[in-house]
Amino acid sequence: MTAQASAFDNKTRLENQWPEPLSAKELDRKFPGVLDNTVMLSAGANIIMQLALPAVGYGVAESRVKSGSVLHRPLKRTRTTFTYLAVAMMGTSEEKLAYRKAVNGAHKQVYSTDSSPVKYNAFDPELQMWVAACLYWGFVDTYQKVNRTLSRAEQEEFYQLSHPLGTTLQVRQDMWPRDLDGFEAYWQNGLKNLSIDDRVREFLMIIADLKFLNPVSQLLFSRFNRFVTTGFLPQELRDQMHLEWNDDKQRKFERFVRMAGRISRLFPRPIRQAAYLLPLWDFRRRLKKGKPLI
Repeated sequence: MTAQASAFDNKTRLENQWPEPLSAKELDRKFPGVLDNTVMLSAGANIIMQLALPAVGYGVAESRVKSGSVLHRPLKRTRTTFTYLAVAMMGTSEEKLAYRKAVNGAHKQVYSTDSSPVKYNAFDPELQMWVAACLYWGFVDTYQKVNRTLSRAEQEEFYQLSHPLGTTLQVRQDMWPRDLDGFEAYWQNGLKNLSIDDRVREFLMIIADLKFLNPVSQLLFSRFNRFVTTGFLPQELRDQMHLEWNDDKQRKFERFVRMAGRISRLFPRPIRQAAYLLPLWDFRRRLKKGKPLI
């Protein structure tokens, strides 16, 4: 581990025990559809929101970890991302610690150099806090657009359950705002710190337009992916990304995501949750056999 990484670790009291997590079945009972595959619709928008914080954006755009890059290994990157979400939300303490160790091995290579426009380090808990906040916000925002409006009490309960999205890595429990009101204040303040320059925008448009896929896949899915990605973004980030939007597109977007939710609910829960259950199964298989986790 680099000296920079060690410095961050020394300043951060890492969580080593977490409350007993809810199972996929229990989460679906409390928040029907919250782990459905439909969350993948907002994946591109969530990446943009995370990387719109300059230190996160340059950390990913300049990353030396080519094996984990969405541009070079898109399927592997998708698998590791959904594995992290599944382990954070449903994994035991031992499983979280195992995945933390694996992710730390990749993160130790992600730090700024003298030529970087902004300073960053993948072990910085403040940067990880923003990423975790985006993940939580994305879960709730997507759920409400696709399924139904959550009550305030439901949002608060899911917020408290979502803290491992950060504490599975270097985010301390006390870094999460105490309640939903505190989080909303943190979120609004965070939006003011977002800035997408030409370098990061170019990188993000590759993701929005699926330019990392083969030409046939790009032809079939790129326009659709840009449409849904733009639809899930807050307007201020649409503007920074130079993505056009209007009332007609908004109406089409709302009709589409509601239809996607209705179709999703026709399937049995294990199929609806396959985007999380399959990576979690694969993770546990790899952990048991002593295979690399990422």
